[in-house]
Amino acid sequence: QVQLVESGGGLVQAGGSLRLSCAASGGTFSSYSMGWFRQAPGKEREFVAAISKSGRGTYYADSVKGRFTISRDNAKNTAYLQMNSLKPEDTAVYYCAADNGIVLSTITSPYDYWGQGTQVTVSS
Repeated sequence: QVQLVESGGGLVQAGGSLRLSCAASGGTFSSYSMGWFRQAPGKEREFVAAISKSGRGTYYADSVKGRFTISRDNAKNTAYLQMNSLKPEDTAVYYCAADNGIVLSTITSPYDYWGQGTQVTVSS
């Protein structure tokens, strides 16, 4: 039983930055790969970034590559998403998720646990 809580969302102007955090409790954090997904109104939940259990492997959606950085601190049971050069099309609810499988995944189904989401709004 793992609980995930996102924080750090808010309103930012285009070109600005935000840092999202995902605090985990109730499990062994280092046994999970972590992913970030986002969902805009009327759209499917889409993959943003993922990081391996050790933090040594990362993968990004093309839409955010070069702008976003995923990281984790296993000692703090926390994953992060640093978002720079934000665009209005980044506006969405951002979710973190935990996956105890072996390989990183860009689809939602392998992830076992999900946070409640945090709203990111980028104004033009």
